[in-house]
Amino acid sequence: MAGSWRALRRRMLTPSHSATRLSTRGFHVKGPAARDLLETVGGTFLDGYAYVMEARTGTEAERRLEEVPRQFRGFAYEGAGMGCAMLDGLSPGTGHRVRELLDGRGARHRYMVNVGVGWAMARLPRFRWKAIAPTDPLLRWLALDGYGFHQAYFRTRKYVHEQYREPDFPWPAGDAAAHSSRVIDQGIGRAMWFVGGTAPDVVADLLDRFPASRRPDLYAGAGLAAAYAGGGDEAELGVLWKRAGAYRPQVAQGAAFAVTARVEAGLVVPHTALAAGFFCRMEPDEVARVCEEAWPDPIEDGEVPAYEVWRRRISERIIEHRGART
Repeated sequence: MAGSWRALRRRMLTPSHSATRLSTRGFHVKGPAARDLLETVGGTFLDGYAYVMEARTGTEAERRLEEVPRQFRGFAYEGAGMGCAMLDGLSPGTGHRVRELLDGRGARHRYMVNVGVGWAMARLPRFRWKAIAPTDPLLRWLALDGYGFHQAYFRTRKYVHEQYREPDFPWPAGDAAAHSSRVIDQGIGRAMWFVGGTAPDVVADLLDRFPASRRPDLYAGAGLAAAYAGGGDEAELGVLWKRAGAYRPQVAQGAAFAVTARVEAGLVVPHTALAAGFFCRMEPDEVARVCEEAWPDPIEDGEVPAYEVWRRRISERIIEHRGART
């Protein structure tokens, strides 16, 4: 009976793979290879989500997650983060599944798991957000990145083409809430790499239609996606870099996050090294070291949240390094 319930839960709560097809989403198709890449990313995310929904234990879900090919495993853990947060949000009280995921093998994928929680925020009623709010004082902001990606991916007309922005976003609470819309924009920018089908000119055209005040964060997200998901060769990364112009420091910072997430998880693949070398003029391990050394200590949210302080330090150090190498 329990197995039947888990299977039913998976069918009821897991979106269909057809929802990730570029034709379903109306996204740009650069070519068969880019289409297959982006659809595999989306399908793998849903697989990770489904593994959590159907698993008897967290260990069982981890075993299946670890079987996902290295290039796509991080996306499976992102989906698992969403799945755990959904189950926590749909259960009474404050759940434990996200915490258990991060206490296990998910710890190596902490960037992606926190992003996945943001997907759940987009699907759960706001009064349940407190039950799933990430506890890491710095990486909790990645949930807002995940929220922004979800909205741009599934509500593309409103969030991308109509450039909708959330007014008075209610999380996190306190003074830091004023910064929330910026991190949501980083997620929207990350989704643009998918909406534009990894074609850098198409992506940049979408980004450049937004008000200039929003572009730094949008370009940061696009840089992150280009480095983590891949899909662009060196010439195409060059197009994105050229089009970014004044927002190149943000592109480099976004790429640094992506590279670091893959280094921490042991999931470095050829396009990781390509992005690290092109955007940062560093090897992947060097990029990860920059992010680690820029980590605020102590983590305190003042007028400028610690997360933004961290991002600025990373971009400044990378741009300084690039200047020294040219």
